[in-house]
Amino acid sequence: MANNILIADEDTHFFGDVCKNFDYAAQFTKHDAGLLDQIKSCNSVYRFRFPIRKGNGFEVIDAWRVEHSHHQSPTKGGIRYSEMVNEDEVMALAALMTYKCAIVNVPFGGAKGGIKINPKNYTVTELENITRRYTVELIKKNFIGPSIDVPAPDYGSGEREMSWIADTYATMNPGQLDALGAVTGKPIALHGIAGRREATGRGVAIAIRECVDVAEDMQKLGLTTGINGKRVIVQGLGNVGFYTAKFLTEFGATIVGLCEFEGAIYNEDGLDVDAVFQHRKATGSILGYAGAKQEFKISAEGLEQPCDILVPAALENQITGDNAGRIQAKIIAEGANGPTTPEAEAIFYAKGGLIIPDMYANAGGVTVSYFEWLKNLSHVAFGRINRRFEENTNLNLVNMVEGITGVALTPLQRSSIIKGASELELVNSGLEDTMIRSYHEIRETFKNVDKIDTLRTAAFVGAINKIAVSYQNLGVWP
Repeated sequence: MANNILIADEDTHFFGDVCKNFDYAAQFTKHDAGLLDQIKSCNSVYRFRFPIRKGNGFEVIDAWRVEHSHHQSPTKGGIRYSEMVNEDEVMALAALMTYKCAIVNVPFGGAKGGIKINPKNYTVTELENITRRYTVELIKKNFIGPSIDVPAPDYGSGEREMSWIADTYATMNPGQLDALGAVTGKPIALHGIAGRREATGRGVAIAIRECVDVAEDMQKLGLTTGINGKRVIVQGLGNVGFYTAKFLTEFGATIVGLCEFEGAIYNEDGLDVDAVFQHRKATGSILGYAGAKQEFKISAEGLEQPCDILVPAALENQITGDNAGRIQAKIIAEGANGPTTPEAEAIFYAKGGLIIPDMYANAGGVTVSYFEWLKNLSHVAFGRINRRFEENTNLNLVNMVEGITGVALTPLQRSSIIKGASELELVNSGLEDTMIRSYHEIRETFKNVDKIDTLRTAAFVGAINKIAVSYQNLGVWP
């Protein structure tokens, strides 16, 4: 394994690993081979190249968009901006999106995009040109649209790039009422949704909290029940890792280790995530943070320190057969896509560990993207129509209770009871409900289907069964 956590090995055959997991899980289902092949295969793989002006010359950019499954429409998936992106990786991530959406009952097929660049090597103007040209290429081939294929942010992209995509699509489709539904992860000012930025990290934190609240499972791991006091190491201090660490801290966990590409830091008494983030912002590195008791210039060593829960939230293939035996955590919660190789998973389970699989753990992003898509199609913010009605209803109820009991509530008590739900509160409520229900659905399969040995296999089985029903109901035409 490379020491740098942000290096992905192109020789690891990521899509092959996903297919191996699929094939293993498929033996626990009763679907015929042809249907299983249809579910597993990528339906459409679009690889293209386009030029941009770079200085006084030109540069040719490699890019991809993969639509894995059309059992539901539209397809959905982020766009990765990375020098390391390749066709195999995009296919694998598209497949994982299909299963992820099925697991959390979001009605999308899976898709993914990739642009082979390092964003740091380009000016803002050049990035905008690349993003808009990429979008035009998708439009030309009918690979984007609110009812066709809906991109979102991924590694190396964010709200800014989604804004450029939204504007390009709307400009190329004048008069299309639902044009802004062609992409999610947009800023609030461009009809994004409250809570989207932190949604994936919040979802990972909820998944972990739900897992450790099951007394039976924690007893097998030799851990106490509940999140309070659990020691956590988080790999990656980007959007997913930062918010995962932040919400886990709010839930009562202790962040004892943080890893980034420049190195890792550790303190068994806990690290202040916000302070580390500000330190890195000011210095360019998490190393040198005053609150750390140990530093590791080789980032991978940070994964192997004592903890209860390890959250790899960087890139794929970070926990391999080489280092899995040295991982001291009892639980791995996969914030990133594919951070644990099949060989590493087998080693970790043989040691008595438990892995919360990526297809479920990091599904918070696509869940809230679904809410944003619904908001864009309905053209109204969540809570706008009914919030005041709820407040008036609650006010009447409070007045009635006070009148009957003769007990007057304090202004603070009244306001907390009367207040109607904001968009952010509704989004977070919907996300929490989705993550809780989905975890217990996976766990029931894990417990009740004979010989299923991992939560990942259980998640795959549930996803395969749901997708199979969709395809069977659709039929084949012509």
